[in-house]
Amino acid sequence: MALTMTRPADDLYRGPTLEEILGLAPVIPVIVIEKLEDAVPLAEALVEGGLPVLEVTLRSDAAIEAIEAIAQSVPGAVVGAGTVVEPSQVFRVRDAGARFIVSPGAYPALTEAVLASGIPFLPGAATPSEVMDLLARGFRYQKLFPAEVVGGMGMLKALAAPIAAVKFCPTGGVTPESAPDYLALPNVVCVGGSWIAPPKLVAAKDWAAITGLARQAASLRR
Repeated sequence: MALTMTRPADDLYRGPTLEEILGLAPVIPVIVIEKLEDAVPLAEALVEGGLPVLEVTLRSDAAIEAIEAIAQSVPGAVVGAGTVVEPSQVFRVRDAGARFIVSPGAYPALTEAVLASGIPFLPGAATPSEVMDLLARGFRYQKLFPAEVVGGMGMLKALAAPIAAVKFCPTGGVTPESAPDYLALPNVVCVGGSWIAPPKLVAAKDWAAITGLARQAASLRR
């Protein structure tokens, strides 16, 4: 699927829509970058393996600089910021080059900041009430988090009929073994996973092994 710029051009954000981003690959790597020097080679390894959409979590001091480095130096990557929990982080990651934002949950001040920035937002939800509240605000794509803790595939199956308008990216406890079953569900558009770039391989700078894991993940069918 090729990216198309269908979002209206404005002064806030110019780039692909969330629907387009989530449709690029079946798995979004959820990555933690502790060292800035690892950002570009890690992103290149994942893109080479067929996973262009990257969620760099704001769990390290190097995260925002890593997003900027990837945005500037890896043309094939669509880099986003994950673990965004404060409104003050929104414009910082957008200005660093993030093409989308992911949060573990959502609350009014954070949602309002993201809407003001214009950047695509994948908010986290864990209950039917949260899912419905976000849908009422116009968010048709949501992250079920933490997926395995809140019911996993059983929860998604239960939500499919009564809240059919919402599509999910389940994240949290998804494994290479369970990912195919998640992706087979009609209300799942992709999954988020950390197994593609495990800390040990990143620390060892084993980019070839990470590319191999990315290829396996990219081959999963939706």
